[in-house]
Amino acid sequence: MTDADPPQVRAGALLRHPKLWVVPTVLTGLLALLLSLLYMGGIVNPKGDLKDLPIALVNADRGEPLPGQDQNVGTRIAAAVLGDTSSDSAAWRSLTRAEAQDQLDSGKVYGALVIPAGFTDSVAALTTTGATRQPTLTVLTNPGKGSLGSSLASQISTLAAQQSSKTIGEELLKADPDADATRKLLLADPVRVTTEVGHPIGDRSGMGLTAFYYTLLLVLAGFMGGNVISNGVDTSLGYADNEIGPFHTRLPTVPISRTQTLLLKMAMTAVITLLTVSLTMLACVTFLDMDATHLPLLWIYSYCAALAVGLGVQAINAAFGGIGQLVSMFVFIVLGLPSSGATVPLQAVPAFYRFLSHFEPMRQLSDGIRAILYFDARGDAGLARAWTMTAIGAALGLAFGFAMTLYYDRKGLKRLTPQPTS
Repeated sequence: MTDADPPQVRAGALLRHPKLWVVPTVLTGLLALLLSLLYMGGIVNPKGDLKDLPIALVNADRGEPLPGQDQNVGTRIAAAVLGDTSSDSAAWRSLTRAEAQDQLDSGKVYGALVIPAGFTDSVAALTTTGATRQPTLTVLTNPGKGSLGSSLASQISTLAAQQSSKTIGEELLKADPDADATRKLLLADPVRVTTEVGHPIGDRSGMGLTAFYYTLLLVLAGFMGGNVISNGVDTSLGYADNEIGPFHTRLPTVPISRTQTLLLKMAMTAVITLLTVSLTMLACVTFLDMDATHLPLLWIYSYCAALAVGLGVQAINAAFGGIGQLVSMFVFIVLGLPSSGATVPLQAVPAFYRFLSHFEPMRQLSDGIRAILYFDARGDAGLARAWTMTAIGAALGLAFGFAMTLYYDRKGLKRLTPQPTS
């Protein structure tokens, strides 16, 4: 140590200073609390939070009513299901079979309960001697809406079918009080419930989860890429230290305004995102053989989605400075994951998350990716809205970022005093 070197401070001495503890302790504590509340709050009770899950109800029964009844059995079941006010977990939609299939194919419903043609006749056949064939109700699933959402719809539809079977059984037993034990067993639960896939997806679709994870990859690519570019530019321009292991450098400060710096970062983001999105698709579709169609459209939308996130990250970093990375993490990831509707349906999360879903980026992006991967890239499956919201998000990021940097520049709020070149 030379005479010019200051005395070295020991860690033990610094640990006794309360001010050193305050900021990291408060911030890490708040982060742990908020992350726990936000993440777990969205998935802890999906059945309890479930409200108005859209499910199709198809009544194709056109048979004549049974003796003593003014409506056929299918119509009575449909009326009972639609009129059930004991629970608001399902929002039943009375549709034709073609309409129900169209809404399954566009992801507008999570499943369907189908009362087939001739259902009344099959119930009537049970009253004849020697009848053994049970009437059938069919539950259709929609795995493209996610395994949990499709499962919830299936459970609700199956329960409605079972309740209908019980009601029909009580009527049949009342009409045939002298039935033997074997016949009573058949009549007590006369309807068979079968489950079929209403809108199939590929075997390599992660049971409807590849859309979510692929969307997450795009958000992370935009988020991490934006921060890496921002830090790299600041280091190269001399506004941040470059420290790798024991090596430390500080480059000469380049005199540049905040607005021009942001323009540089956004331009680099637009170019580098081309590479990150291409490699993401290469890994998922080619190396991992993820089921995917409409590949050109998937690439274009993936690029626009990741770019919108990257531009938003640059704007937030420019506006908030050192805490920008935390702010953008909350905007794009912490609040985005539980409100995306990609793993837990939005109808099964608390109202706070449904509110966030109207504008949180991850929900918009996941709707677009899901439509491309599972629903034949239909605009009414969420792709049209996804394009609109992605464009709005990118425009807001540009407007917010440049508005803030122009304001700072006009106020003369420079980032650093330029450092000498030697």
